[in-house]
Amino acid sequence: MPIEVDDAVILSKFQDEKTRNEAFNLLLKKYQQKIYWHVRRMVIDHDDADDLVQDVFVKVWKNLINFRADAQLYTWMYRIATNECITFLNKKKQKNNVSLDDVAYELADTLADSAYFSGDAIQKKLQEALLTLPEKQKLVFNMKYYDDMKYEEISQVLGTSVGALKASFHLAVKKIESYLLSKD
Repeated sequence: MPIEVDDAVILSKFQDEKTRNEAFNLLLKKYQQKIYWHVRRMVIDHDDADDLVQDVFVKVWKNLINFRADAQLYTWMYRIATNECITFLNKKKQKNNVSLDDVAYELADTLADSAYFSGDAIQKKLQEALLTLPEKQKLVFNMKYYDDMKYEEISQVLGTSVGALKASFHLAVKKIESYLLSKD
């Protein structure tokens, strides 16, 4: 269960070596689940998501001391998580020497076989539809729909203008609708 501790308190505790571990534990309790689901929606597989979340929090631990509060803490962490996912998917694509479309098919098979996927048929169809989207549209849709982030926050994570994000989200919704209607 995520906890509600103010980010400023976490950052303040992290600056002091005596309370650094406590601060990091608070950060984990507050954000680990959100980051996990953000990553999981990108890579589908539970084990891959688990590994990536560990990598994300290792990077957070190493870099939090230098965090400048010119962005919100969770948008900074989402950016790290997003970059880790993109790197992972690109490595997977290169390692298997396949296109991202083929990676999407492989992820769809993983989704179908996953013991960790407990969604109903509608959720499964939505996840399959998301796999057909280009990477950026998928990211924008996930952050807006699942994480309920504002366009301004997504803009900070992805470094893209709000207008472009709105267009990406609109296109993603249209493609998802089209996919879902064609699968009936």
